[in-house]
Order: sequence, then C-alpha cells, then structure tokens
Amino acid sequence: MSINKDILPKDHLYDESIIDNEQLWTTNNVHDPGSFKDGDTYYVFSTDAQVGGTFKPGIQIRKSKDLINWQWVGRAFSEVPKEAKDWTGAEGLWAPDVVNYGDTYYLYYAASQFGKTQSFIGVATSKNIEGPWEDQGEVFKTKQGEEGPNAIDPNITFDKKGKPWMVYGSFFGGIYVSEINPETGKLVHYGRGKLIAKRHQSVEGAIEGPYIVYNPDFDYYYLFVSYDSLFSNYNIRVARSRNIEGPYVDFNGHEMTDLFLPPNDVGMKILGGYKFKGSEGWVAPGHNSVLQDGDDYYIIHHIRAAKDKRWHYLHVRKIVWTEDGWPLVSPERYAGEGEEPVEIEEIIGTWEIINVDKNNNNQILSKELKLSLQKMIGTNYVERIGENRYIFYLNNGFPSEVVDGIVMPGWDWEKWCGTYVFMGKNIKGEVFLGKLINGY
Repeated sequence: MSINKDILPKDHLYDESIIDNEQLWTTNNVHDPGSFKDGDTYYVFSTDAQVGGTFKPGIQIRKSKDLINWQWVGRAFSEVPKEAKDWTGAEGLWAPDVVNYGDTYYLYYAASQFGKTQSFIGVATSKNIEGPWEDQGEVFKTKQGEEGPNAIDPNITFDKKGKPWMVYGSFFGGIYVSEINPETGKLVHYGRGKLIAKRHQSVEGAIEGPYIVYNPDFDYYYLFVSYDSLFSNYNIRVARSRNIEGPYVDFNGHEMTDLFLPPNDVGMKILGGYKFKGSEGWVAPGHNSVLQDGDDYYIIHHIRAAKDKRWHYLHVRKIVWTEDGWPLVSPERYAGEGEEPVEIEEIIGTWEIINVDKNNNNQILSKELKLSLQKMIGTNYVERIGENRYIFYLNNGFPSEVVDGIVMPGWDWEKWCGTYVFMGKNIKGEVFLGKLINGY
C-alpha cells in the first residue's frame, strides 16, 4: 500500500508563533480528545488546555476528512455553564465526549479543579455536531471530601443491545459505569453506578480517562484507561469483559479492581513514552478515545513532546487485533495505512524494537536488532504464520522472547519515509512495538 506523503503534515514542535492563532493550532493544544465520526467527517472535542496565549474556556472542536489533517472549528461554549461553575468554581471544561441518540447530538463535559473531587459532569444538546449547543445541566456530581468517585472524564458507550452507558472517574475512588437514558441523556438511576477499576493509594489511585468499546468480532467490552501522571509518565492500559458492568480482567486474568497485586501488574500496557533513534521521542501518551470506523479501529490520544512537556499534541494510531482478541497499537501515527498481506522478504533487515515494559512508565528507548530467516542460536529471526501475522524470535538484545503479532505498512515520522511496523505480545501479555529501519 502506498502512503501519500504529500498530504502528511510535518511536525513543528514548540511553535510559539501560533499561540494566538487558533486557526493554525491543528494538532497543537489537544488534551483528552473525545472522537466522533459524522457522515464523512471526523471530529475531536477536547479539554480547555493550551500553551501560552489568552486562555479561553468552552471545549475545543476540530475536524478532519482523513484523520491526518485537522482544522479548527471553534468552541462549544463561550464560558463554563453556570450550574457547573457554581458547583466547582472551574475556569474551564475537561474531557468531553460526543454521541448521538436519534437526531440529537449529546456533548458530555466535566468541570472541576485540579486535585479536587468537587466535580460535575454535565450534558448539552444540539441538532448539529458543530453547534450551537444548549446546556441541559447535571448528569452527576460529587462533593469534596466524600468517599467514592470523582465526577470527571465521562465517556458514553453502547452495549450490544444498543443501550448507552456512561463510564467515568479519575484517581481517588476509581472508575465507575452507569446506564444512561437516551431520552434525556442522563442517568437511568441517579448515583455513582458500579465500580469497575481502581488502583491502590500507594500510587495515589492513579487511574483515569476511561473509555469502553465493544468489539462484536470477539464479543468483549474493552476498557481503556490511563495510569500515572498526565505530566510525565502517563501510559495506556486495557482490560476486557463479557459484561459492560464487568468484571474487567487483563491478559493475565487480573481484575482491574485488584488492590493486592503490585499496581503495575494490573492492566495490559499497550502504549507508553518511547524514543526511536534520531528523534527526541514522545512521553505521557494517554486519555484516549477509540474510534470505530467500519471494520477499522483507531486510538486517539494526546501526548507530550519530550523536551518541553508543557506542549501536548493530538496523535491518531491504528489499532490491530490479535487472534485471541486483544488490541495492539501502532508505534507510528496513522498516515492512511491499512492491514494487508506482507511478504516475509520485505521485512528482513534491521529493526528498532521497543519493549513496552509495564514497570517502566518513563520514556523507553528502542533497541536495534537484525532479523533474519535463519533459525540459529543467538540470532533474531522471524516466521510468517499468516498473511500479515508473524512471530519475532528475539534472542539477542532482549532476554529470549517469542513475540506473536502483526506486521503492516506504516509511515516513519522520524525519518519521513514509508516503513513496516510491528505490534506483538509474548505469552505473558507483554507488548513489543517496532519499525523496520530504512523502510521503503
């Protein structure tokens, strides 16, 4: 598959010349992106967060025709809605999500102050995804000092019968899910709902940004969450359940509510900070949404540039699914590629491989290794088991690993050329990501 490099936007990191011109922000200043496809247009709604300039509240809105080039639309509001402002004192809105019930769009938003649980989830409606939006008030709120959830980070998902549910929560009391009434956009039964994920206070309960997606091919609900600090070592984990209300378990069968295991042992880590050679790399990917577009799935998240972590950007990556039903994320941003058969001769050569170590949530450096067709002791070699399914035998550069995964075309954003990328996991559910050096 050929990628049209002429449509790909080059990175211009730390660009202070655009600070006061929203029309030039493109993927700059995106934080906590919620995604939605309306007709042939993709939308991202995101938190009121920006580097420099005059702060403006109201939820940022962007759109794209290809998930690659993004343009500014505007803001959903000109200020924090009064009910949310009165309860929280918030100066801006956080972590929005958009769905539609029938012919009406529902925009869910959160209001709070950093580190507090006096929080508010509200909803607004519109007949047009670009607005105007009319605030409909409270969905759920929490009070400072009360034990339990923190009412931020709402995501609406639909179960296999078409019923909408809201999953929400951040740090403190964990992640909860509760059914939504599509006639009102509000809770069927007012209250916190059911706890589905929580982390130990030894790590400050650091779990947030929940997103649930149902994959009918495997008949599982997948819960994506972000661990740790959004400023430095954010990382994305996943677990799954047959029931939207849980229990959600990771690859090793650990429940996401388990507070007895070491905190990093729970949840299958699929993406964290990383650095390929010849670049400064990226840190703190997280607070993702998942966009299902026909048979294709994409993870849409923010990420920070490594040298100056104030700056946060929008990344879109292709999700592929293992044969046993686990999502893996491309090590490179989406550039229009799709899955297709890959001949083994095309991928023989030197690779950069990243071990997505569950216990190292700082920036992980890639390792260079050469893959061959020869099965020799102490060498790295590859075996094709399907059209684009491969096993990488890593016997030099890593502790001996057998990694089962997917190879597909991709774009090397660091070297600005086409390449092949690899996403796989070993028998312990540890993820490995890689790209072919000097691709094509």
